[in-house]
Amino acid sequence: MRDYVLSQPGAAEFLQTYHQLLKLVADGYIREGKRYMTVAIGCTGGKHRSVAIAEALAGLLTENQQLSVRVLHRDLGRE
Repeated sequence: MRDYVLSQPGAAEFLQTYHQLLKLVADGYIREGKRYMTVAIGCTGGKHRSVAIAEALAGLLTENQQLSVRVLHRDLGRE
């Protein structure tokens, strides 16, 4: 499912742009001494697109050694 979602038109551009924005915001939070930042990703069902995007963004954000990233999938398991 992840490969399908991330191969859709616009997905790579979305991830790249969102990653750059989150890096900018996270850098500001770090400079200001903030301890955490909450990011929410949603889609219609919360089981495919948002999961794939959240996991991909977490992977990109963990490249920054100053960040500890935790992913919580709120809707997984809610059937």
